[in-house]
Amino acid sequence: MITKEHKKHSDIARPSYGNYCRNEWAIVGSQCDATRSLADDIIKALSPEYNCAFADAKHTVENETATLRGATIEYINHANYHQFNYTKEFNQYQYRQAFNDADIILVNGNHFEANAQVIVIDESKKESLRKRLSQLTNVEMILLADNEIEVFDFIKEALPSWDQLPLHTLNETDKIIGFFKKRMQQATPLLNGLVLAGGKSIRMGYDKGIISWHGKEQQYYVADLLQSLCNDVYISCRLDQQKEIDNKYQTLADTFTDLGPFGAILSAFREKPDRAWLVVACDLPLLDSKTLQYLKDHRDPSSTATAFESAYNSLPEPLITIWEPKSYPALLSFLSQGYNCPVKALRNSDTFILQPPDPEALTNVNTPEELEKVQQLLQKNYQ
Repeated sequence: MITKEHKKHSDIARPSYGNYCRNEWAIVGSQCDATRSLADDIIKALSPEYNCAFADAKHTVENETATLRGATIEYINHANYHQFNYTKEFNQYQYRQAFNDADIILVNGNHFEANAQVIVIDESKKESLRKRLSQLTNVEMILLADNEIEVFDFIKEALPSWDQLPLHTLNETDKIIGFFKKRMQQATPLLNGLVLAGGKSIRMGYDKGIISWHGKEQQYYVADLLQSLCNDVYISCRLDQQKEIDNKYQTLADTFTDLGPFGAILSAFREKPDRAWLVVACDLPLLDSKTLQYLKDHRDPSSTATAFESAYNSLPEPLITIWEPKSYPALLSFLSQGYNCPVKALRNSDTFILQPPDPEALTNVNTPEELEKVQQLLQKNYQ
């Protein structure tokens, strides 16, 4: 028997998902064709910058090919798109997985609900809108259909602050698009910094994070570089290292243990799943603020990650990368398939690849021989 005092599960931070993704609006109170047309205008304008999605319902079955008898999933590779036909119902967790790559989703409010709503005042859908008052939990804009000049009284009663909301006509497309562009800019995830200092430095023979390249331990030097670029900066470490790190710096102990940098990145997202993470290894002695600023300035929040291309092997460099919140479930998916390689995750995700302004800044040091070469180079630069 489980008593009331018994707690079955540990509390963990949950991403701020809606029913589908982080940014979602239901268009409520409009004819289905008008809803789709409005969504088409908005998505066309936003799609060059964001991954956009639309959710609708279709109840007719004429001229449709049924999924193969007995198949749970059918996949069709069309010339211009990929199609999956599922015969089983989706739940909210599966919707979130399916729409993980989407930055924004618009849904037909005649059929589905979303965290935020846009109301359309249309006499032909007045009673339908009245039935959906309970769904109007976070109305952010009101639109007037053709020939409508006044908001319905029942909407005014349900939304006492309705006159504080943006109010446009359906044909004011530029203003409607401007609203969504502003909201998406405001929704850009805040950027945290993560210094990877939890490795065991086996090839070096001692902790690389405590090497003093620039007058202080490298883990602190990198953390200081990140301070001006990030909202919060943490030094990632093993649990047994925490007490050894200067208490002026925030630490974040690995909770995905024995997975190297992959586990450190997952541990960061487990702590703050709605933040993007600028992840930097502590074995990059030539790294400078100019390179980090360039990475931040060219960040693409719509991608899974923004990374430099390595001059050594032309692969994405995972340990000086901005990982967006949408990479968290993607990384967990790789782990569930038995992979814990950050490079593999970047290569098989929607990663925005940059050419580094100074490829030498990405030089890492893993062995005493590499250390000696970089020391000589730094001495030469300081002369």
